[in-house]
Amino acid sequence: MSPHCTDDQRSGRDGKLSGQPTGAIRDAVAIVATLDTKGREASYLADLIEACGRKTILIDVGTKRDDGDKEADTKAPAELLKQIAESTRVKVGDLLGSATISAIVGVAGGKGSAVFAEVVSELPYGFPKFLVSSARPALLAELATHNDIILYPTLVDLFGINVFTTRVLENAGRAVAAMRYAPIKPGRDKKIVAITAFGVTTPAVNQCAARLADGGLDAIVFPANGAGGRKMEQLIAAGEFDAVIDLTTTELADEIVGGTASAGPDRLKAASKQGIPQVIAPGAVDMVNFGLQSSVPDRFRGRRFHAHTPYTTLMRTTASENASIGRLTAERLSRAKGPAIVLWPAKGVSDYDRQGGIFHDPEADKAWLDAVKERLPAHVMVRDLNCHINDGEFAEAAAAWILEQLTQGDSSNADV
Repeated sequence: MSPHCTDDQRSGRDGKLSGQPTGAIRDAVAIVATLDTKGREASYLADLIEACGRKTILIDVGTKRDDGDKEADTKAPAELLKQIAESTRVKVGDLLGSATISAIVGVAGGKGSAVFAEVVSELPYGFPKFLVSSARPALLAELATHNDIILYPTLVDLFGINVFTTRVLENAGRAVAAMRYAPIKPGRDKKIVAITAFGVTTPAVNQCAARLADGGLDAIVFPANGAGGRKMEQLIAAGEFDAVIDLTTTELADEIVGGTASAGPDRLKAASKQGIPQVIAPGAVDMVNFGLQSSVPDRFRGRRFHAHTPYTTLMRTTASENASIGRLTAERLSRAKGPAIVLWPAKGVSDYDRQGGIFHDPEADKAWLDAVKERLPAHVMVRDLNCHINDGEFAEAAAAWILEQLTQGDSSNADV
C-alpha cells in the first residue's frame, strides 16, 4: 500500500509526509497535492501508480490548519505558500538524495501549481516532473519557462473523481509510473559546449556543432526563447558545460525592449562566473519577440514587424535599442573570469538581416558593436568578421576559438 496521509496525520503547514517511514522505500513516485482540496484525486492517482508496480509517497502542501484557526488560514496566504514550498523543496531534495524517489507528480489548481513549480525548482534536469493541473494556461506557460516540467492541463476543474477527471488521472498515473530518473554517471568521455540558437541563426549553429564534433566535442543546443537561455544559465552554473558559444543573444533584446522571450536578469552571467571559455555574438539582436500581432503593445505602433509564424510577431530593433543591448552585453561580459571573445558579423546578425532582407539595417546593427567596444574591458577581445552570421566563415571562427581554448590545457586558460 502507498503511505497515504490520514486526516489526523496532515499538518499541511510544511509539506508533511505520511506517518509511514520512508527509509526502506526506493524508486518511488512522490505525489504533491493540497490534500484538503485534492485529496481524492491524489489518492486515486496513487492507487493507479501502485497498480503499475511503483510505490508512492504522498506529500501534503495544503494550508488547512488542524486547530481550526480560520484567521490564520487567511493571514498572509502568499507568505504561507512560500514557506510551505520552501520546506517541501528541502524534503523532496532529501528524498532524492536517499534514492527514495525517482519521479514526482503534482495534482493542483492555480496556487498548488505555483507551489509545485517551486518544490521541483532544484531537482536535476531530466528528473521526471509531471504536473496535472487545472490552472489557467497562462500560468502553466509561465511555469514551463522556468523548468522542464511535463504539463498535463486538465481543462476541466479538478473537483473530485468523475468521468472526466478519471480519464486525465489514469493517463497521468500510467505515464508517471513509467518515468524514472537516470542520473548521469560521474565523469564523461567528451567535453561539452553549450550553444544558443534561433530559427534565424540555425545554419550557423549547425555548422558550429558539426565543427565541434569533428574536434571531439559534444554540443548541446538551447533555443534562445527565454526558457532556453534561462535553463542554459542554470546548467552552466551547475558545472555542466566546459565552454559556451553564445551565438544567439536575442533574449537580451527582449529583456531591454520588453518582448516575450526574455531570459531574465541572469542571462549572460553564469559562464563569466564559472570562468569557462565563451564566444559571444549578436545573433538575432535585430528582433524582439511577441505573440499574435494583436498582442503587441500600442507603444510600438508604427514599427517594422514581420509575422515569423501565425503565432509569432517579430519587431525590428532600432539603433538606440541595439546600443542599449550592446552596453548590457559589455557590462555582463566585463565580469568574465575566464577567456572570452566577441565575434562581429559585419554583413548581418540573422537570416532576416542580410542584403535585401526584411530587417536589413547595417546602421542599427553597428550601434550594438559601437556600444560593446566602448564599454568592453581590454581583456575581452572583439574580432570583426566581414561575413554574415550564417556564413561558414563565422561558424568556423567561433568553433575554432573554442577548440583552441579547450585543447591548450587548463593551466594556460587560468591567466587569460
